[in-house]
Amino acid sequence: MNILLISTYELGRQPFGLASPAAWLRARGHDVSCLDLTREELDEEAILAADLISFYVPMHTATRLAAGLVPKVRESNPRAHICFYGLYAPVNEGYLRSLGVGTILGGEFEEGLASLASRFEHGATNGNGSGKQQEPVISLARQKFLVPDRAGMLEPAKYARVAMPGGEHRVAGSTEATRGCKHLCRHCPIVPVYNGAFRVVEREVVLEDIRRQVAAGARHITFGDPDFFNGPAHSISIVEAIHREFPELSYDVTIKIEHLRKHDSLLPALRDTGCLFVTSAVESVDDAVLEKFDKGHTRADFLAVVARFRELGMTLLPTFVPFTPWTTFEGYTDLLDVLAEQGLSENVAPIQLAIRLLIPAGSRLLELPEMSAMVGPFDSAALVFPWKHEDARVDALAREISQLVQRGDSLKLPRTEIFAHIHRAAHAAAGNRAPNGVAHPAWKSVPVPYLDEPWYCCAEPMDVQFVSIGRVKETVAKADQFV
Repeated sequence: MNILLISTYELGRQPFGLASPAAWLRARGHDVSCLDLTREELDEEAILAADLISFYVPMHTATRLAAGLVPKVRESNPRAHICFYGLYAPVNEGYLRSLGVGTILGGEFEEGLASLASRFEHGATNGNGSGKQQEPVISLARQKFLVPDRAGMLEPAKYARVAMPGGEHRVAGSTEATRGCKHLCRHCPIVPVYNGAFRVVEREVVLEDIRRQVAAGARHITFGDPDFFNGPAHSISIVEAIHREFPELSYDVTIKIEHLRKHDSLLPALRDTGCLFVTSAVESVDDAVLEKFDKGHTRADFLAVVARFRELGMTLLPTFVPFTPWTTFEGYTDLLDVLAEQGLSENVAPIQLAIRLLIPAGSRLLELPEMSAMVGPFDSAALVFPWKHEDARVDALAREISQLVQRGDSLKLPRTEIFAHIHRAAHAAAGNRAPNGVAHPAWKSVPVPYLDEPWYCCAEPMDVQFVSIGRVKETVAKADQFV
């Protein structure tokens, strides 16, 4: 079988979601090509040659971009079977099938892709609309993983790098040590698929994947696990082993505030094995909103983690969903004031202060009694339940903050300066007096390391176009050239 795997967006990383299934498919003798449309043009010859075209959709953004390509791909190569796989495939199954997608795979998708390819190789119908799918739409099978095969993919240097405080940019690779999550946060897109389950990628598989990326030039590794401490013993054993082998290699991880509190004793091990920073989806400093999200932590927990990281000399990069149906002017300015008081204006990517809550299909937020009155009918093209704030001025503020972030990004302003503009605009909208000047001296924020492509999940930035996403949209438009 000639198989084409396509990624439209994976947070600026070299896509693990292409490399892992490529290993499974090549091990079975299939010819596999990989395309990352954030860095490459849509390849006409690869589309025309493929028997199976599979789009990897780990995020909302990736799904919308991939869906936009399906009509063009089908017209160009009507004989190819089209598959969507990844977190957002099963929750959008109805819409994707209406586009002519023949197979939907979620959860542990490698085995499903291998099964699909084998069936077609042995004479199964290759149609997109006929017959019931044989592979499970959602699989939580305990797979025996293979080392990701990154052959033919662009080198790590082409992807997001770590921006260091001194101006250095480190080439970053990425891998996964676990999948899924054992928690049930209401706003999280992982929950409808994994429902509290998580799966472990074998230690030696992860270590070998890292070795190969270091050989390809990586000096830093991003662990893409939804929560690195879902399996803390497994994760710590990996970073201790890799630190012994590559003591100069740095890495970053994502961990819940709840787990940072629960596994406080493991934090020195992260620090001492080269953890450059920890990303944590704090989401809000309003306990009422945190309860709506079922996050498992409080404002006090967040502040305790901030203090603990400061004590240990570690870097915390909090992420937020500041605009929700429950956001008030007071709540938003309180968030900014907390970040200022804690000296975190450099730690928070400006886009995190413009994020608006995304409510996808299957979201546990729909379990809340008040949500039925807040959301409109599901918008299949946008893949969300749309909502408007009951106070139109809050939505107007969200748009203003988004514009400030875009402007600051285009002018390449420092994070603290963008934060100052946001802080002043929010307080003005709330009718408060804000500090004058660009950066208030009391904030005492210092530069921190971070990946130079913004990180966001479970939410959407209003009207913000990232470079990589814009590149894919151009590719979608250019698809007409070979139809």
